[in-house]
Amino acid sequence: MDIQNKRISNDEFFKERQEVLAQWPTGKDVDLEEAVAYHKAMPESRKFGKKLLDAKRDGRTLVQPRAGVPVVEEHIKLMQYLEKYGEADLLPSTIDSYTRQNRYEEAENGIAESIRLGRALMNGFPAVNHGVAKCRQVIESVSLPMQVRHGTPDARLLTEITYAGGFTSYEGGGISYNLPYCKNIPMERTIKDWQYVDRLTGLYEEMGVSINREPYGPLTGTLVPPCISHAAAIIEALLAAEQGVKNITVGYGQCGNLRQDVAAIRTLEELTDEYLHKYGYDDVQVTTVLHQWMGGFPADEAKAFGVISMGSLIAALSKATKVIVKTPHEAVGIPTMEANAEGLRCTKQVINMYADQILSSDKVDLEKEIIRQETRCIVDKCFELGNGDIAVGVCRAVQAGVLDVPFAPCRANAGLMLPCRDNDGAIRILNVGNLPFNKDLIDFHTSKIEERAKAENRKASFQMVVDDVYAIGKGRLVGRPKY
Repeated sequence: MDIQNKRISNDEFFKERQEVLAQWPTGKDVDLEEAVAYHKAMPESRKFGKKLLDAKRDGRTLVQPRAGVPVVEEHIKLMQYLEKYGEADLLPSTIDSYTRQNRYEEAENGIAESIRLGRALMNGFPAVNHGVAKCRQVIESVSLPMQVRHGTPDARLLTEITYAGGFTSYEGGGISYNLPYCKNIPMERTIKDWQYVDRLTGLYEEMGVSINREPYGPLTGTLVPPCISHAAAIIEALLAAEQGVKNITVGYGQCGNLRQDVAAIRTLEELTDEYLHKYGYDDVQVTTVLHQWMGGFPADEAKAFGVISMGSLIAALSKATKVIVKTPHEAVGIPTMEANAEGLRCTKQVINMYADQILSSDKVDLEKEIIRQETRCIVDKCFELGNGDIAVGVCRAVQAGVLDVPFAPCRANAGLMLPCRDNDGAIRILNVGNLPFNKDLIDFHTSKIEERAKAENRKASFQMVVDDVYAIGKGRLVGRPKY
């Protein structure tokens, strides 16, 4: 499949759009001009991108949950509860797994069975099946901005329906919704499908409606070095900007070391701005999101609140524009709405207490510089592999292991790079694989891991990785053998 980082022409887009809207009957209700008018008539309080930019200007961190159930009326109750009792600043509609795989017939059956049995039989909100009118019913039931959160490799129809339905923010991208989620879908396919999503977003922008786009930051969520998630976010931001997107939120998943996590959020916005300006996208507004811990959680709710509080502290000290909040039920399954609200209130309390405090130290600055160097090595190599075209370059980079996501299920991913923690709990790289690092960076990682190995009186090995994966679930950050 031929791809390039070039804005899709209107002729090409609208030809493809006919096929996209025909994928499920609710597509016939999408009218672009009518949808734009609907967005323009919305109150300012429901506009996601504006609320993010206001928070960035004021130095505030907004809190947002994950949540979604299949039946519209129950989804509305959930959103209203999180707005009122969770004190959320932003709201999601997390999409179900059938929709994520474009299995709309099965989603239809899931809705019917959920209604018949009076309980949710799906893990999210099937927006494509519900269609434009019911999405608007959800949007109008609350006063807060709403975002679509999902995990869909081919999200074109979902985007059309939810944009027309009034959602003002949309998560995902051709890298971040492929490598962590898929097994056999080629990178070229997801890059192309997400160019459609971003071009649709660009069309709304050109018609006077700004919709926020958010690459999925945590990737696999387990021991992902900042440079890997940063590189993916920057590349997805560049791909989106080429299609006309003007409001982008780049994300990062909490790793657990305070200094490294604060440095990561602070460099993420800086580096994204750097590359956008370098390649001529000077009118894109960038904000940041921290995802609270995405790995295994303690089953004990009190201990889970400790993990949530740590993520809240990092969000506050790093001045992330928003934080995606976890719940004390993470270890056992889908949370109740009460548990979801508890996680939000816990996070908001910590953020409010640290809102006026600033973390600054030489060690944070060192981490920032390491992250800058590593990220530039990866992104610049992607451009080189694509002969200047980042869409081509990132596909070749994934195949070559230049961009290598740890523990990703996708067969396209090289899986050569291996991370683990250093003696202070920061994420380092045990096996560099084919990451395009210079000798100084490789030596830095080797020395940090050897320092830990010496302290633990063992050799640096894969066992460290295993120990680190399970550590937080056992109440620690670093997987020490004595614990």
